[in-house]
Parts: sequence; C-alpha cells; structure tokens
Amino acid sequence: MDIHSFWNAVLTQNEEALSTFFSADAYVNWHCTNEHFTAQEFIRVNCDYPGAWEGTVERVETAGDLLVSVVHVYSKEHSLSFHVTSFIRVREGLICSMDEYWADDAPPPQWRQKLGLGIPLHP
Repeated sequence: MDIHSFWNAVLTQNEEALSTFFSADAYVNWHCTNEHFTAQEFIRVNCDYPGAWEGTVERVETAGDLLVSVVHVYSKEHSLSFHVTSFIRVREGLICSMDEYWADDAPPPQWRQKLGLGIPLHP
C-alpha cells in the first residue's frame, strides 16, 4: 500500500480513490472522539468534512503488516492545524483496520509556559 497516495486521497477528500484502499471488512477507530466507523462510514465522514485540506506526511514506520504514519493536516487557509498518528493494519495490500489519534496543534498551556522550559520544535 502506498501511504502517500492514501493520504493524498484523504486530504483531497477523493471518495473514489479512498474506497480502493480498504478491504470489505475494514474499520477505523478515532480514539480521541470515541468513534468507530466502517470503511464506508470513514470515507463519508472524511469526504463530507467541511473545508479544503492540505498536509504533509512527516513520518512513516513499518513493522510487518502495520504501518504507522504521522501527518500534519491543516486547512488551506491555515486557520486549523492538526497532527494525526495512524496505526494502519494492512492485509493483502488493503487496509483492514486503522486506529487514529488526532491532536489540535496549539501552544503549550500557560502553566508550562510559565516554567520557561524547553524550546519550540518549529520556530
């Protein structure tokens, strides 16, 4: 499975292309919002999500049939920004399960800023 092509389909909200990546019994879990989707439900949620999106695949790791990707996803006008970590299980070249963790990009909380520790990852 080509992870970059998959993420391109996600970011461009291309329903037809997305459907080619999943096995018939695939599911997707969004742990941060406690949601479980069939592949078709995931595709609908992704493609119906409002706005236009861009992103950058920052990291990909492979361990057997498991792909782990870290992707910076942001709105085209740069008003929203997220980092998503996806654990993608592949069977016969198709996604059979995906567990995702989405996090809003934001400054550290005030209490940590007051400590004056660390430096920004991306100045």
